[in-house]
Amino acid sequence: MNLNQVTLTVLNMDESTEFYRRLGFLHIVDTPHYARFACPDEGATFSLSLAETDSLSNTQNKLSSGTTIYFEHEKLDEWVATVQSRGIEFEQLPISQSYLWREAILTDPSGNKIKLYWAGENRLNPPWRVEKKYQE
Repeated sequence: MNLNQVTLTVLNMDESTEFYRRLGFLHIVDTPHYARFACPDEGATFSLSLAETDSLSNTQNKLSSGTTIYFEHEKLDEWVATVQSRGIEFEQLPISQSYLWREAILTDPSGNKIKLYWAGENRLNPPWRVEKKYQE
């Protein structure tokens, strides 16, 4: 089994697709209500889906989901500098976290939280890893 993709809900498809292209993703499907992107490495994809009006937050005209999407890159600091040079602002520049990941935080135009990070071996094998499977 493998994860195929994650779909983020967005408020404005044109603004959102332009944002994700500036982050460095390849735009591979483009419709008025749906877009799909390929990550530059390893063939992973993610998509955007245009929000229905009832999924909007009443207070900020932002989405009311608690979704966070993570994109990993070995040269995190260089990637962040490149993205900043394209006019994208960060809430948090890269810092090393207690859980052994280095990460930066930003939000897309619809309010989805994005973490750009590098975890290396600690992504799948942190010192506190457990292995629990379903037992019949």
